[in-house]
Amino acid sequence: MSPPRLLPAIAALLALLLVQGRASAGDTEAAWAALRQGGHVALMRHATAPGTGDPPGFRLEDCATQRNLSPLGRSEAEVLGEAFRGRDIAVDGVYSSQWCRCLETARLLGLGDVVPLPALNSFFETPEREGPQMAALEARLREQPPRGAVVLVTHQVVITALTAIFPMSGEVVVARPAVDGGLDVVGRIPPHR
Repeated sequence: MSPPRLLPAIAALLALLLVQGRASAGDTEAAWAALRQGGHVALMRHATAPGTGDPPGFRLEDCATQRNLSPLGRSEAEVLGEAFRGRDIAVDGVYSSQWCRCLETARLLGLGDVVPLPALNSFFETPEREGPQMAALEARLREQPPRGAVVLVTHQVVITALTAIFPMSGEVVVARPAVDGGLDVVGRIPPHR
């Protein structure tokens, strides 16, 4: 195919990816229903923190060296927390990556004490950590199946590794631990803006 003839094909592929990347209303309602039922995890990509990756000189223990939530991101987290409470979702635990933007997102949800969990940390700049880290996270999810909903605030790379979904900032992917390992995705909840 010549380059000019590729443009319509590329445009069609991009349109398809955009449509698949958004949660439908039925998908969203299925996600909320699953969380209300219990036994599911809410994998949340941290709320809006402008940029990509981390700046040079990034240090985990120093939020001033990291990308942090914008005012929009803080609002997204607060509004999503209100949506959980408004739907009477029983939350068994809130776990977060150790990155400041994730910890702040988790705290602003207001759904309970936030427990930092290194298995939720980003491996964007250290892809060699993906395999062992995802194996550890999947094992943890299998060992302690949730009774209510468990909220895991993490990064795009972690959610994509677990589910093959590329979530938007502030989006939630709802899944349940599969018997044979991994996660079965039930639905998606778009960012609350």
